[in-house]
Amino acid sequence: MQPMHQIPARGGLNYDETPFLAIWETTQSCDLACKHCRAAAQPIAHPDELNNAEAKALIDQIAEMNVPIFVFTGGDPLKRKDVFELIRYASDKGVKVALTPSATPLLTRDAIFKMKEAGLVRLGISLDGSTPEIHDNFRGLPGAWARTIQAVEWANEAGIPIQVHTTISRHNAHDLDSLCALFERLAIVMWNVFFLVPVGRGQLGDLLSGEEFEKVFGKIYELSQRVSFQIKTTEAMHYRRYLLQHNLEERRMGHGHGHPHGAHEYEPGAPTADAETRTMGWATRRVNDGKGFLFVSHVGNVYPSGFLPIHAGNVRQTPLKEIYREAPIFRALRDTSRLEGKCGACEFKEICGGSRARAYALTGDPLAQEPCCIYQPKNWDPERESQAASFEVTVTPDTLVSL
Repeated sequence: MQPMHQIPARGGLNYDETPFLAIWETTQSCDLACKHCRAAAQPIAHPDELNNAEAKALIDQIAEMNVPIFVFTGGDPLKRKDVFELIRYASDKGVKVALTPSATPLLTRDAIFKMKEAGLVRLGISLDGSTPEIHDNFRGLPGAWARTIQAVEWANEAGIPIQVHTTISRHNAHDLDSLCALFERLAIVMWNVFFLVPVGRGQLGDLLSGEEFEKVFGKIYELSQRVSFQIKTTEAMHYRRYLLQHNLEERRMGHGHGHPHGAHEYEPGAPTADAETRTMGWATRRVNDGKGFLFVSHVGNVYPSGFLPIHAGNVRQTPLKEIYREAPIFRALRDTSRLEGKCGACEFKEICGGSRARAYALTGDPLAQEPCCIYQPKNWDPERESQAASFEVTVTPDTLVSL
């Protein structure tokens, strides 16, 4: 029998072979100083970032691997002078490119229309508050909120689907209803709710507790019953567990067929389906750090996630597919039998698995249990959990060669 972690994901992808989503940090250069920034972005580009030829070679490899979605991020991708050329190059190769720019003066109407002309399939915009006060404080630049709203309006004018990214932490967890009301007016297609991983400028004090995660899950679930756009979560894999639990409960109580908005995870042009199909499609996608997901840094280093800084290789020396398929850290993360603590015992581990990035950030061990999940697996002894919590293991990248 084929091990569960090797079963092809929905849509035919085998995550041991091909990621569903690949993200390339085109540059670290950015004119913002956002509080959560993983990249610790700065105005000046790194002198060793991938050049134009190397960027095209990376795109060639993405095309060869048939990765469904390739995201240009940063820093700010618009700080690269060749970004429009690279979008067009990828589009000509049949690669679906999405891009997440920063809300700076570089994000003009002309730039948005040029990206559309070059073949961009989706624009990802960050909006962390329903008011300028909340958003601008988080992004570290007065006027960022107004510029973001303007960019969304321009993207709608250009006909580019808009996905909004919101980082949830203590500064804005109270603002979700107002944010969704704003999103309805802005006619977005998807809301990506990102749950903070305390790395880079992300601060531990901003991280929600496990109980607060569940409250936000409940609010997202409630909102998804009535909004017109799709909602997905990032670095909150246990929302899949929450979603399935509520689907089962609603069906048991005879209240319809479950949750009306699944998420096609940055999937442009995803077909409309009935509620149950969309729900289960999202829940069984099973994407996790290093499992259906990879991140390439501005200098070509490959990681399981932008928030899990364990270096697995560099595209300048090793083919991307070899790194993804064979690097010890990637192989370990895709093997759910290696999960520790209650994640290892959990009956939902095949669809969830917990945030590997958050586990690493808080314990130093990428296979440790999710630190912000309060669910107690059926076969888990709470006494063992207290023992696990008192024994913190630090795992360095070098030790992972033995995993």
